[in-house]
Amino acid sequence: MTNWTLAARAAKMNPSVIREILKVTEKPGIISLAGGLPSPKTFPIDDFAKACSAVLSQDGQAALQYAASEGYQPLRQAVADFLPWDVSVEQVLITTGSQQGLDLVAKVLIDAGSRILVETPTYLGAIQAFAPMEPEVVSVASDDEGVQIDDLAAKTGSGADKARFLYVLPNFQNPTGRTMSEERRAALVAKAAELNLPLIEDNPYGDLWFDQPPPAPLTARNPEGCIYLGSFSKVLAPGLRLGFIVAPKAVFPKLLQAKQAADLHSPGFNQRMVHEVMKDGFLGRHVPTIRALYKQQRDAMLEALTREMAGLDVHWNKPDGGMFLWVRLPEGMSAIDLLPEAVDRNVAFVPGAAFYADNADQRTLRLSFVTASAAQINTGVGALAAAIRARVAQKA
Repeated sequence: MTNWTLAARAAKMNPSVIREILKVTEKPGIISLAGGLPSPKTFPIDDFAKACSAVLSQDGQAALQYAASEGYQPLRQAVADFLPWDVSVEQVLITTGSQQGLDLVAKVLIDAGSRILVETPTYLGAIQAFAPMEPEVVSVASDDEGVQIDDLAAKTGSGADKARFLYVLPNFQNPTGRTMSEERRAALVAKAAELNLPLIEDNPYGDLWFDQPPPAPLTARNPEGCIYLGSFSKVLAPGLRLGFIVAPKAVFPKLLQAKQAADLHSPGFNQRMVHEVMKDGFLGRHVPTIRALYKQQRDAMLEALTREMAGLDVHWNKPDGGMFLWVRLPEGMSAIDLLPEAVDRNVAFVPGAAFYADNADQRTLRLSFVTASAAQINTGVGALAAAIRARVAQKA
């Protein structure tokens, strides 16, 4: 039997809690309020069928060949044109999902022991991407408006211990669904510039607003001080595995080199299909239909929570867009302990503790409202409330 010696960094790699929970949701009859999966109802299948045919007939050989690591030039230009600040195509790097963008940022900016800052709580996938580089991950206190500026200044550090960057999701954050206010964005960008602290702005959900667009991106306010991550997964289809990085010229070459080492380039065929679909203003027509559906789903969940959680010390927020809302259970209750009892009642969620870099709030959990129907949401929230009531009764 061969003994494999693993790299020390392998010990830092852990399974995704969400991916493990998704296995549970494959059980027949389970209503999943857990996964961050876009609704398949929103996938423009007919448009992609036409795009597929067009790409193969017009540019098939190039689409199926190796390609430039930076990405398909017309798609890079479309990204640059789409963003609400002055972006050069030379700053756009197409990635294999925005998750790869996080991996490339980690490889280029993190040394073992480097301090990096994250929100409280933050995206689990980012923690996973950063962990193999063995950083010291420090949580910055956050409230309903986002990162608290005084705590950011206190935790940035100085000299060799200074933080390499702050990772932040300003729009409809995963997991909480909160949106950073205009005032907080302005204060954050100003303070980061004062501290010479780079910002990594992750914005996969920003186009999924319900009533009004979120404030301008952080990167639009200081392009030289930010790296911006975007995705086609939430507005077109996640199976394409396409995202993008917009980076200052000071760091772009190293991100490109990391990309070359990772996978040479993202699938050229997929890139051409996305460009073909997008080129006639398709997103401007398609994304509003996603917003309308998700708003209906959010409202259904809010109504169900109000009805089913009556009399319980359970609290939740009202997100202005995106795919998630954040729930806090009664005092002394653990969402991790609650999950098996909820699954026994055929409903699944994600315990919030997985989203904290440290000092996890065990009372929190994340609910997704975009893939379940209104009827399933009603049934699922009712089952969740029954599990909570059973826990409360046990403690009484």
